[in-house]
Amino acid sequence: MNGILIRTLITMLGLFLASRLIPGVWIDGTGSFILAALLLGLANAVVRPVVFLLTLPLTIVTLGLFIFVLNAAMFGLVAALLDSFNVAGFWSALFGAIIVSITSIVASWFIGPDGRYELFVVRRR
Repeated sequence: MNGILIRTLITMLGLFLASRLIPGVWIDGTGSFILAALLLGLANAVVRPVVFLLTLPLTIVTLGLFIFVLNAAMFGLVAALLDSFNVAGFWSALFGAIIVSITSIVASWFIGPDGRYELFVVRRR
């Protein structure tokens, strides 16, 4: 349960950074950040794998670059579901999804799969 909470907070941070850095992304209110983070996690867990399988040939032909479009689509889907989350267009969704992805990747370096901070100590003799 802690892992889900930590991942939701990380996604909220990514959404906050995207709303501050990308001119076409607006999110109004703390509740909207929480709901958007939960919906983005749900969309990435349920909808994205199905769409990924359906677009797998296109992803292979584009050497994986279509995954960026897929991430932007999930970002735009969540924006379409929430009234207080607006995305101006495709490029705003693409750059917003990239910001959220980078934030999640960097945070995942420090957070384990169960939501705990991980620290590795290497001792040399």
